[in-house]
Amino acid sequence: MLLRLVLPLALVSLLIAAGCGSSSSSDSGNTSSSSSAKASKATVDLAKTDVGDVLTGPSGRTLYLFEKDKSPKSTCSGECANDWPPLMASGKPAAGSGVKASMLGTSKRSDGKEQVTYNGHPLYYYEGDTKAGQTAGQGVDAFGAEWYVVGANGSKIEGGEESESGDDSSGGGSPY
Repeated sequence: MLLRLVLPLALVSLLIAAGCGSSSSSDSGNTSSSSSAKASKATVDLAKTDVGDVLTGPSGRTLYLFEKDKSPKSTCSGECANDWPPLMASGKPAAGSGVKASMLGTSKRSDGKEQVTYNGHPLYYYEGDTKAGQTAGQGVDAFGAEWYVVGANGSKIEGGEESESGDDSSGGGSPY
């Protein structure tokens, strides 16, 4: 009689424990790197933050440019891409309100997947920003260069003001 009660309870307990374990492991892998793993129709929007109006990804999280990127091809991979997940897309990204569709594009990464670019800059999230409106990555010097939020004109924002171009040494219209 006792065995008939214990066996079903043990089975139920095992199933509950297995369900909890799989749920938490999929959640833990679904943090900042999930934004780079998901390749879908990406919409880039503009949102108000403490440093100004900045580009945001489909999740509403702030997007950044990496000053080491001197062309639309990303120089951020490996651990860099874990800390600064690229905004990925399959197909042409869409422009939200305040974003210029003509400045949106994609660039093929070393793994063959497409990363969203704006004004020629590959776009990234910062793992330290966990929700919309955060700009903890602003001005961070990591992986050989600084990271900045991007304004609607496609240039970095420093100290709350958009730069004239993506590279202060550039005299022309190119961000490089």
